[in-house]
Amino acid sequence: MFLGTYTPRLDDKGRLFLPAKYRDRLQSGIVITRGHEKSLVIYPSDVFESLASRAMAAPSTNKRARSYTRMLLSGASDQIPDKQGRISVPPHLRQYAGLSRDITVTGVGDHLEVWDTETWNAELAAIEDDYSDQEEEVFPGLI
Repeated sequence: MFLGTYTPRLDDKGRLFLPAKYRDRLQSGIVITRGHEKSLVIYPSDVFESLASRAMAAPSTNKRARSYTRMLLSGASDQIPDKQGRISVPPHLRQYAGLSRDITVTGVGDHLEVWDTETWNAELAAIEDDYSDQEEEVFPGLI
């Protein structure tokens, strides 16, 4: 499971060092693509294949499903991290997420999210109070 928050930097070639504790899990391959709220997502290849299969199984007559699948897959880049645990963040994905040199990587269970640090800090500020002041169940039976 991917957990925690990390603050690597993009190098001049747009490469990202994956968090060291996850490199073994990701060494066989990753897929990086567009995420929500202008973040990027990094999935282990096997997890992404399952997600993509579910997306492609949606009815092609559903416009929202087509659009979602299109955005998910058209931006995707499959890669094998190099020996130093780096992956390349393609220019179109850096632009989509507004990535600068300072980035934040968050563990979100089955995947990692990649944020421009300034964007992450704004997102965190926007949701922190709601999270701490939660008065009703979001997920029945969880909390």
